[in-house]
This record gives sequence, structure tokens and C-alpha cells, in this order.
Amino acid sequence: MSHPNEALIGVPGGRARLDTPVLMIERPALMRNIARMAEFAGTRRVGLRPHSKTHKSVEIARLQIAAGALGVCCVTLGEAEIMVAGGIPGVLITSPAVTPSKIARLMKLAAGAGPGDVMIVVDHPRNIVELDQAAACLDRPLDVLVDYGAGYNRTGAASHAELLGLALLVGDAPNLRLRGMQAYAGNLQHIAERARRTAAAADLRHTLAHLAEAAHGQGTPFEIVTGAGTGTHDLDPDGHVFTELQAGSYVFMDVDYRNALADGLNGPPFEVALLVQTAVVSTNGPDWVTTDGGIKCFATDGPLPEVSSGVDPASRYQLFGDEHGKLFPVGPRPALGDRIELVTPHCDPTVNLHDVFHVMEGDTLVAIWPVDGRGKR
Repeated sequence: MSHPNEALIGVPGGRARLDTPVLMIERPALMRNIARMAEFAGTRRVGLRPHSKTHKSVEIARLQIAAGALGVCCVTLGEAEIMVAGGIPGVLITSPAVTPSKIARLMKLAAGAGPGDVMIVVDHPRNIVELDQAAACLDRPLDVLVDYGAGYNRTGAASHAELLGLALLVGDAPNLRLRGMQAYAGNLQHIAERARRTAAAADLRHTLAHLAEAAHGQGTPFEIVTGAGTGTHDLDPDGHVFTELQAGSYVFMDVDYRNALADGLNGPPFEVALLVQTAVVSTNGPDWVTTDGGIKCFATDGPLPEVSSGVDPASRYQLFGDEHGKLFPVGPRPALGDRIELVTPHCDPTVNLHDVFHVMEGDTLVAIWPVDGRGKR
């Protein structure tokens, strides 16, 4: 199906003519973000397996791999299926697959992928038994990481003893291969005060170092220790505990991360590369204008979108229904049809509300990329 903005690809000045609302990528900023994180990881001698849940895009994953990433992380099997079909290597599924249908899909995915190109995490003994039984159909063992709750506890073993017990079970399973440990602390990524974020990240690394040492001592060494995120990416290489980083939002940045990292001390600096362009559709409000971007355009689990361009950045945006936004302008009042571009509040779920990215080079639309993993479970 053609897109209403396809005719504008390559047309100078097409940015002002886009059919709105549209999810936009500033390509130069995206490329700089990818290069900066890759350079940082190389300098700190830590691997990079960025989380594709941020962009859900095979094209962006390819750019990350070309810049030196080991592979990508995926939360869902659906995302992993998309990435493997797109030729992306080193896919780590960061949430357990436990239902019969999910386990069957996992086996099919692993059977069709290359060695080491599909890995899965586990956090329960029963799941280990079920995966081991299912993996008997494969021509090589299924690669598995044990998942540690890391204080976040969305998934993962809740104690050291449980984590080490899982490692022993995987090590003894004939059809599984223990690759390492996942320890993603999402609760640390948005701590705004750098001193607190630094201390919390250091505490976690200290714990993980002890776990890795104990695992080695019991004969189940961890080749991979994976975790970290955009908020702690510059802290977690310290001590050489993590072998790789799962940072994902750095490619785009958003209001939430921009606020969390506002002290300017995190390096390297990442730029906002993801915007939503809206248009003013009504100017009849006494002290606001109405735009065509609302709840179905922006994630609602974090702060509100913030103005990037089209009106004074101090102007305030509010959600105004499913398809509309309310903008309280500072300075000159926008006119009917004026374009207002906004920084997304939380990039990952905002991306999942859109079918495509509009890739921009200045005022020119240069490509339209599909959000390949949208809605894939």
C-alpha cells in the first residue's frame, strides 16, 4: 500500500508539506547517535547488543550492526522473528518464552537461524525442563542465559541461590547451552540525580561480580553478562563485569531520557533524533490551538511531549483526546495549518503507535521505513 507522503521523497522543502501527523527520524542525528555509542563501546572494550524494542526496525538494526554491534535484543518472539528474517545476527530474546505456543515458535526460529543467532533467557526451573525437552528437535543445543531480577524483578531470579541453581540446571540439560547471565535494571535508567544513579549502578555491578565468581566456582561460568541501558551505559563498563550493553533508547532519545540525563555529565552526548510533526487544525480556543496529534500518536506512560520547533519551545502541550493535542503557545500564536514538531515523551511505545518512520535530511524526506516489529508479540 502506498503512503500519502511517498510522492515527497527527494522533494526539497517537502518537510513543510507532509501529511500529518508523522513520526520523523532526523537521519544525521540518528547516525551520529549510532556512531557515538559504537565508538564508546569500542573504547571501553565492552560489547554492544542494542535493544530493538526501541525502534522495531530491521533497517536501523542493520545500521547498528554495520557500526559494530554484536546483534540486537528483542523483548518478544515476534520482534525476534522479524529480526532473524531480516538477516540480523546475534538476537537475544530478553523475556522468557513459557507457553507451549511460544516454545514451539522459539524452536522453529532457532532451527532456522545460524549458531549463536538466537538466545533466550530463563528464570524458572520448569521452563528449563520444558525448553530442554523441546530443544531435542534441534541439531544443536539451544543457547540460554539465566535471568537475574537485578532489583527490578520484572523477570529474573529473585535471589543469588535461585540464580545459581538455574545455572546448574541449564548446565546439566543435554539440549541447552548456558551462555551467561542477563541482569537488566530498568529501575536505574531514569534516576535523574547522577550521584544516586552512579551509586546504584555500582552496587548492582558489585552483586553481579560476586554472582559471576560464584557461577564460575560451581562450574557454570558466564561467557556473557548482559544488561545496562542508555541511562547507565557510561557507568556499567566500569569493573569489567558486563560483557555487553543492552542500551536502546540512545538511537532516538526522548523527553524522559533527556530529563534523566540533563546534568550533561553522561558521555557520549546523544541527540534527539525522533520527532512527531503535527499540524494546527483549529485556532478557535481562547488561549490554545488544537493540533492533529493526540493519545493515538504519543505514548502516555511518561511525561508530555515537548515542543521542538514551529513555536517557542517554552510552549506547553497537552493531550486533547484520541486524535488531538492542545498547545498553549508562548509568543506568536500559530496559524491554521502551521506545523509543530514535538519531542516524543517515551520513544519505544510511541514508535509502536506508528506504521512508518519518515526519514529526514533537513527539509527533505529521503526515505520511508516501516516499523517492522510494530505489534509483534
